[in-house]
Amino acid sequence: MSALRSESIDELFKAILNLENVDECYALFEDLCTIREMQDMAQRLQVARMLDEGKNYQEISKATSVSSATISRVNRCLMYGSGGYRQAVDRLKKKEGDNKK
Repeated sequence: MSALRSESIDELFKAILNLENVDECYALFEDLCTIREMQDMAQRLQVARMLDEGKNYQEISKATSVSSATISRVNRCLMYGSGGYRQAVDRLKKKEGDNKK
């Protein structure tokens, strides 16, 4: 169980899970986060996807302008973290595969 777990964070996640579409996500996250925070989170997920595709650090850095330190951190989380990146990347790939059918 995560050391971050708390009632208030549970409530945040429940609110996110209750959103029904991308527009509702934009509305909530624009209120919750700075533009930079949203961009950083999106960029980290992009890095995780590129690592999953087998791209190397140099390719990822060139495509995303992310530092090698950030790429390394995402890679460590992808490989040895709590499984959040892995689950998100796998589900996105599955959904994209389903949409192509």
